[in-house]
Amino acid sequence: MMTDTRDALIDAARDAASRAYAPYSGFHVGAALLLKNGDVVTGANVENASYGLTLCAETTAVAKIANEGWIGELVEVAIVGGRPEGDTLIGSDPVNPCGRCRQILNEAAERSKTDILVHCASGDGGAVATYRLSELLPAAFGPKDLGMIPD
Repeated sequence: MMTDTRDALIDAARDAASRAYAPYSGFHVGAALLLKNGDVVTGANVENASYGLTLCAETTAVAKIANEGWIGELVEVAIVGGRPEGDTLIGSDPVNPCGRCRQILNEAAERSKTDILVHCASGDGGAVATYRLSELLPAAFGPKDLGMIPD
């Protein structure tokens, strides 16, 4: 993993978080997906008054790549979250993807045939934890279990 790539992805995720729609929680999350061709696709959380309909940042970004036909191109992800204060995010703990997002990311990772890197960053930029998706979602259920991905 190159630190420059990681840092660029985190910056893109932080920028995406600035466009989050989070009037209920006040917690902004951004995600940046690195594709095999070097393109970066971002997403931010979109809350809804009916909380169960809220979309996480990772989900919106994965939906974008699926819609463009790039679901099998994912290689790396960065996630940033925190509370907005002016033009910055505050929060000192890395933000990890929720269980639903881990499953959504697994779908794209299996299609990409890659155990993707997941960079989890704090809002203030002071802390980053990097994992392989298989560490965050061991024994995942996905397309391979349905015979959809050849070995």
